[in-house]
Amino acid sequence: MRFIDLFAGIGGFHLGMEQAGHECVGWIEWDKFARKSYQAIFETEGVWNASDIRTVRSTEIPRADCWCFGFPCQDISVAGRQKGFTAGKRSSLFFTVTGLIRDLEEKDRPSYLLIENVKNLLSINRGFDFLKLQIELAEIGYDVEWDVLDSAEVVPQHRERIFIVGHLRGRRTRKVFPIVKVNRKVNIRPDTTNTLTTRYGEAQGAGSYVAESEPSQVKQIGNLMDEKYFGGNPQPGRVYDPDGISPTLSTMQGGGREPKIITNPHGFNKGGTNKISPTVTSGGFHDNTFLNDGMRVRKLTPRECWRLQGFPDWAFDRAKNAGLSDSQLYKQAGNSVTVPVVRLIAERMALANEARR
Repeated sequence: MRFIDLFAGIGGFHLGMEQAGHECVGWIEWDKFARKSYQAIFETEGVWNASDIRTVRSTEIPRADCWCFGFPCQDISVAGRQKGFTAGKRSSLFFTVTGLIRDLEEKDRPSYLLIENVKNLLSINRGFDFLKLQIELAEIGYDVEWDVLDSAEVVPQHRERIFIVGHLRGRRTRKVFPIVKVNRKVNIRPDTTNTLTTRYGEAQGAGSYVAESEPSQVKQIGNLMDEKYFGGNPQPGRVYDPDGISPTLSTMQGGGREPKIITNPHGFNKGGTNKISPTVTSGGFHDNTFLNDGMRVRKLTPRECWRLQGFPDWAFDRAKNAGLSDSQLYKQAGNSVTVPVVRLIAERMALANEARR
């Protein structure tokens, strides 16, 4: 299939879709640093692109079978101001995308929409924002299905995100969810708020979720400092067991906010009796902080954060060699989608004529 990559970032959707055999025919991204990484990673010469979706006309966009986008989540995320899906200035860009689709004749509309966002989209404003999303997609001709997927299924990072697949009515697209890894159970959680549209004779998004990782797999083993040094945010001071899985990556912008792991040349007591005491002051956290008992705490490197999002080292090297700073590389990792999750979904997406091959 041919796809368009909207709000493209560094190309998490692009890489996952490409790994599943699909072809990118256009992309849009406004952040100049993300564009720099994207162009370094992918062969973009001659591929249609734009920097601001608000100035794009539908007639400019190449025809494609799928539009992929993770519209900005700052107004929806638990960590953000939670203005909501429709009131927030950035998250309302979702309606910019649907406006472009409205302007297309039905024959030119994409058969699939692949949408990603934070899990809080399901519940913000008591679920009414998610209902508005479904109504909007229904009005432009799409039935929907969705799942909350945890990146811990495919990479060592606990990162729950909602993925929504829109099916243009009449195109005989293939159902995608649920996705279950071998020997993993699906936890069925019926939800009366997600039965607006039906397809394939059943309610779409009827609450089937991939089994989530156990919280105990994210092993916090101590805290470097009092929360007051980070404005009440406890995350930057936490230290994690390198044998567990990573907490959800954020944009990690400054102040030692990168996830931290402990390295102990003498071994670490897995029984949990060793605790890290607050030994770092407001002077800040350095790449290597030594504690009184000889253990060393370090930040994850940008390369490690890109790996946690499923990017191969060659992609990181291309971005790094393009002149991106570590702070930008950290931010880009935190803003990206997890590549292997996109690939799992993309491998199940096919049009009727493709499915018979």
